[in-house]
Amino acid sequence: MKVIDVERTIVDVPYTPRQSQITIESVSTVYNWSVLEMCKVTTDTGHVGWGETVIHYTYGRTTDESVQRVLGESPAKWMNDDSIGAGLQMALFDVVGKILEVPVHELIGTKVRDTVPISWWSIDASPQKWADEAKDAVACGYTNFKNKVRPWWDIVEQVDAICNVVPPDFKLDLDPNASFRDAATAIPIMEKLAKYDNVAMFETPIPQEHIADNKRIRAETDRPIAMHFGSPPYTVNVRESVCDGFVISGGKSDVVRQGLLSAEADLPFWLQIVGTGLTTTWAGHLGAVLTHATWPAITCLNIYNHHLLTKPVEVVDGCHRIPDTPGLGVEVDEDAVERYRVPDEKLDAEGLYIHPEPRIIKTAVYSDGSCIHMEGDRLEYFNSGEGEAQVEGARLEVWYDDGSSEWADLFQRVQKCPEPGLWQER
Repeated sequence: MKVIDVERTIVDVPYTPRQSQITIESVSTVYNWSVLEMCKVTTDTGHVGWGETVIHYTYGRTTDESVQRVLGESPAKWMNDDSIGAGLQMALFDVVGKILEVPVHELIGTKVRDTVPISWWSIDASPQKWADEAKDAVACGYTNFKNKVRPWWDIVEQVDAICNVVPPDFKLDLDPNASFRDAATAIPIMEKLAKYDNVAMFETPIPQEHIADNKRIRAETDRPIAMHFGSPPYTVNVRESVCDGFVISGGKSDVVRQGLLSAEADLPFWLQIVGTGLTTTWAGHLGAVLTHATWPAITCLNIYNHHLLTKPVEVVDGCHRIPDTPGLGVEVDEDAVERYRVPDEKLDAEGLYIHPEPRIIKTAVYSDGSCIHMEGDRLEYFNSGEGEAQVEGARLEVWYDDGSSEWADLFQRVQKCPEPGLWQER
């Protein structure tokens, strides 16, 4: 068996209506996660394998050089090489499984579970939007919601809004991305949030390399602490008992390595591998064989309006079933791929596509009338101590380009650095 063709197609998959608004108005770059590269591999046996890459997020894109490496070769020769890129690696596993008539999980290891847990996901948003997302999550069979905590929102108000509309056993995983800064700042905030039974765990409340402060947080907080694998180094993390489990991502071989090391330390983890239906199924095959992949996976499947599969991934009681049919065990909706294809004339010189950054002024507004105007992703500004980590009553206001000189002048200034001021209603 040899690879005779690799076809790559850039698609722009729309988000759900609410997520379209959330991702634009959030101070983030998530609006470009809608751009994916679909990878279709054909072998001389007549089999076809599929993979996908969220090209503005993934650990590794598929390059022209990677394609040339696999052409004319056995797909099995290259499928364990993470350097070939996310979509191509996934497609090679898919096609090898189809040729050998075995599911992908049998190519990776021994299956230990038939269904794998999965989480709903959202970047930061207003309390009402998060509550609406949570209601949708419950209706779609999810039992877990990972939320991005940000200093321009009152996180207690956000969590309270969710807890008022979900069942008692629905869990929230809160991710401040280190914006709680240090133990002295983080612990009082986390104590307020831990009063809600729905709050299940915290991810990276402060910078992960701050070992002493992280140990103090873990000792004084009754919720598990998750950290991205490798920071601090694995041996330091295990020796110092810095966290309760890991966040694992990357290519197949690196994920398996991290998963096995987590098992040796008897620490649970979740897989964080973002994409639509193909990626979610791929992550599921990995989670089916890794013994300690017991925390709900983060694939962000729920933000997409289409799974790019003929049969969408179905979530029941917080889990989805892993196919036992050959390859990934799912069928790509090629009509949808064509429908969302980005025309060649919109691709850049590297054959990629990126949405222009929205021209929006985003303002953190506080109850005392003060505010901080900003443009784009400015979490590092708050993390450095220039803005407060969390403030009761904080909210985000957005100001779209209205053509006024006032907007243009402020936008020009905040492109360089966020600007404190006094809030005026518009």
